[in-house]
Amino acid sequence: MTAVQSDASALLGVYARVGPSFVAGEGSELIAEDGTRYLDFVAGIAVNALGYNHPVIREAVLRALDTGLVHVSNLYRSEPGELLAAELVARAFNRQGQAFFCNSGAEANEGAFKFARKWSGKTEIVAFSGSFHGRLFASLAATDRPDYRRPFEPLLAGVQIVPLGDRAAATRAVTAATAAVIIEPLQGEGGVRPVDAGFLAFLRDLCDAQGAALIFDEVQCGLGRTGTLFAYEQTGVTPDLLTLAKPLAGGLPMGAVLLSDRVAAALAPGDHATTFGGGPLVATVALEVLRTIAEPDFLAEVRAKGAWLGQSLERLAANSPRVRAVRGRGLMWGIELGEPAAPFVTAARDRRLLVLTAGPNVIRIVPPLTISQGDLERGVAVLAEVLA
Repeated sequence: MTAVQSDASALLGVYARVGPSFVAGEGSELIAEDGTRYLDFVAGIAVNALGYNHPVIREAVLRALDTGLVHVSNLYRSEPGELLAAELVARAFNRQGQAFFCNSGAEANEGAFKFARKWSGKTEIVAFSGSFHGRLFASLAATDRPDYRRPFEPLLAGVQIVPLGDRAAATRAVTAATAAVIIEPLQGEGGVRPVDAGFLAFLRDLCDAQGAALIFDEVQCGLGRTGTLFAYEQTGVTPDLLTLAKPLAGGLPMGAVLLSDRVAAALAPGDHATTFGGGPLVATVALEVLRTIAEPDFLAEVRAKGAWLGQSLERLAANSPRVRAVRGRGLMWGIELGEPAAPFVTAARDRRLLVLTAGPNVIRIVPPLTISQGDLERGVAVLAEVLA
């Protein structure tokens, strides 16, 4: 057999990949094949919360490999997954719930929809403008991206998308036929938009009145990204189901649905399944990532760095007529422009800073939660230069 050369054309062309080929990473930097270092304000799309080559992840992977158990399936018990589930539920629902593990955020949301429908005995789902919940058939139906949806219609029936923050529209949409209402406490792909806590409390009351499940999608904004372990902790509103993924296993593929006891009680063996979800290797890593992020001092640092970043971006906005608004919490921020954001993403990459978009006009900033103050300052200086 002849040697195979690296060739991007062999990959299905559903991504428009840009920039260099990365071969290594350290701290908050990615290293290209020519040795050039890029400061990373993308973190694998909010996945690499502990940055690159972090000892917690490396040691957890090695410890898991030493057992010889990468996978055993969910036909049998496995301690790492049970420990992770107990710790997640304890932190999210004060031990009053259960966890289901899968492989991605889209799978987590699909599972949450099924669980809500089984619990409620109803079928309709309500989502909101600006939402992004995944690319599978039910999660795509609840995602407010017409260009993503159109080629694959008809999608799941019975899903409504109503204007975010519109209480009258939500009241009309959430009825006795509604199984679930799904919302991101801080929208990511929709432009980095924090949702008002009062609106979330209104949805909580509406769901209780109509017998619907309230789902918080924290796939991107959860697990320390906003400065608390879960974004909803800052709102005073507790959901019935919470979906997690991106940073959960430190870059290994893992998603989770956390269910309150009253929803979990409706599920029985055979109602849902996964081959790989919660396997020994990913669960071992995820438990260490969770414990690291959940440390009060770690979260306090995220809040402090996030406050500095927000103030710095506000000053940048005041000096750039291109900037319409700055939004975010913790280490998740969006810079809304009066023009397309893509050219500025390219200009930043040319200056060795990686950022990404959140919709056509928003620059999104989601660096590793472990990023140093010096690296934050360096990145903001590049952004100021690009937007000048």
